[in-house]
Amino acid sequence: MANPWAGEVAVVVDGERRVAKLTLGALAELEAELACGSLVEVIDRFEQGRHSARDVQAVLVAGLRGGGWDVTAAQLISSDIEGGPLSAGAVAAELLVRAFALPEQ
Repeated sequence: MANPWAGEVAVVVDGERRVAKLTLGALAELEAELACGSLVEVIDRFEQGRHSARDVQAVLVAGLRGGGWDVTAAQLISSDIEGGPLSAGAVAAELLVRAFALPEQ
């Protein structure tokens, strides 16, 4: 079960429930993958609606890796995410929110 107080988000990939979490290492990986100079740039993309499907995929891969699954972008391309692309976008947004929200928010 995902623990929202620890920044975890549940996502079902290929019928298997996984836990995703943006750890410090996952965030660093995400910055590099998206060629952003800072985390603020990553967050701005999502807040301003300038994110792409590739951005969503990068957040999901980083989160799933942070949650302990050694997945690659290539593997996730052929995977089925429960709820489809809209759900994947919501999971990515929730990961970013939980990574930077204080527990009482």
